[in-house]
Amino acid sequence: MPMLAEFVDGVIGVDTHRDTLAAAALSSVGGVLAQTAVPADAAGYQALLGFADAYLPGRRCWAIEGAGSYGAGLATLLRSAGEPLVEAGRPKRPPRRSSAKTDAIDAVRAARDALGQPPQQLPAVRQRGDHQARRVLLTTRRTALAARVAAVNQLKALLVSAPEELRAKLPDLPTNQQVAVCAALRDRPTKSLEHRMTARALRCTARRVHALQAAAEELLAELERLVAAIAPWLLEAFGVGPVSAAQLLVSWSHAGRFRSQAAFAALAGTSPIPACSGQVVRHRLNRRGDRQLNQALHTIVLVRLRDDPETRAYAARRTAEGKSSRDIKRCLKRIIARQLFRLLQRYDQPGVEVLMAA
Repeated sequence: MPMLAEFVDGVIGVDTHRDTLAAAALSSVGGVLAQTAVPADAAGYQALLGFADAYLPGRRCWAIEGAGSYGAGLATLLRSAGEPLVEAGRPKRPPRRSSAKTDAIDAVRAARDALGQPPQQLPAVRQRGDHQARRVLLTTRRTALAARVAAVNQLKALLVSAPEELRAKLPDLPTNQQVAVCAALRDRPTKSLEHRMTARALRCTARRVHALQAAAEELLAELERLVAAIAPWLLEAFGVGPVSAAQLLVSWSHAGRFRSQAAFAALAGTSPIPACSGQVVRHRLNRRGDRQLNQALHTIVLVRLRDDPETRAYAARRTAEGKSSRDIKRCLKRIIARQLFRLLQRYDQPGVEVLMAA
């Protein structure tokens, strides 16, 4: 399979940080032409464009480490300028005793790693705009739910050691009722200091639970509105809710990012990994890839196993063949990834970049 070096005159590798960007221009054979470091701001982005024009004016490609975080601003500018770019993974550390590491060295390694891979296998940078809007909503909702779980655990820990009079008000009630009762607690001046402060702590924690739950519900409604506006056909798929659909769209990003449904399954961590030894022939779980996308597929599998007759029949048949529950879920996630890939191909936007044609 042809490598990227056969299609370009050189690659600009960029190692990104919060305040600075280190860049290295390499020829198609991996020789370092020039290196530079610029501030991570609009002026620095323009300076990098001028750097590229000076040392690689012909066919070139950008390999950016951290294109979705510290390099997001640079990636946005380069995409608007029509520059081909790929996302560089963490550069491999050479097995040397010195273990040398600098920003300049990392930029060179990012460029060389890109040169030595086929263009089809290089990860394309995710689009921003509407995709970024859904991503920030998903991330904020996820952290709100995690904070709510932590607050509920703190509330239950406070109840364990609370004065008996407070604990008596909260027998074996469901969690939501316990939170509601604690949110309505009042200070009693006639009670002991321990009683009053514990009641205040319980009330504060319960109200934080309510606030986080309200924030999560508000974000969920916004996600549902966004997904229904651009991809209502995705919500029609069995087991795909607004959160799973939003994560699918965020990970998909744009048409042309994946060369095949197998590449999409690999990103989702659903591609089976051979784990054979001797006369044992089996596959194991793939624990790599986009774990949020994998979680979305796992949720869809659980819903289908619960409510979809066809999925339940498939699980029963595979169980009769001797497959374990974990293996069945792995197979189902691979099947669903293939189905969703076909659906996601319907989601296309004009002006989507195509890195290179092999």
